[in-house]
Amino acid sequence: MENTNTSKFQNFGRILLGLFMISAAIGHFTFDREDFQAQVPNWVPLSKDLVVILSGVVEIILGLAMIFLTRYKAQVGIALAVFYVLVFPGNIAQYINGTPAFGLDTDQARLLRLFFQPVLIFLALWSTGALAVLFKRK
Repeated sequence: MENTNTSKFQNFGRILLGLFMISAAIGHFTFDREDFQAQVPNWVPLSKDLVVILSGVVEIILGLAMIFLTRYKAQVGIALAVFYVLVFPGNIAQYINGTPAFGLDTDQARLLRLFFQPVLIFLALWSTGALAVLFKRK
């Protein structure tokens, strides 16, 4: 898969998204740990704490990759988009179960949050040039 050139604005978004992922990962291991556990669906056959730790490790890797693996930025963008798709059931479970976490203490707030996941997916693909690679016309 070839990489495409990205604008300064896209690069800024890519780095910002990478920093966001690293920050979220730190939360997985520290101050937001219980909130992240609240998002793990009950049907996941692993300990909620283990899922939070493992997803935190993945987030730190993806965050660092977004910032430093510029040669593979399109591939990293696709990987991050896939990660956002994979964690989306947790957001849905939080809404369905009415679980308060991250200050989302109403059904309306939890529902509204669901609409931000596609935005994150789009940003991961757009900021890395992956959209151009995926939809390149020949």
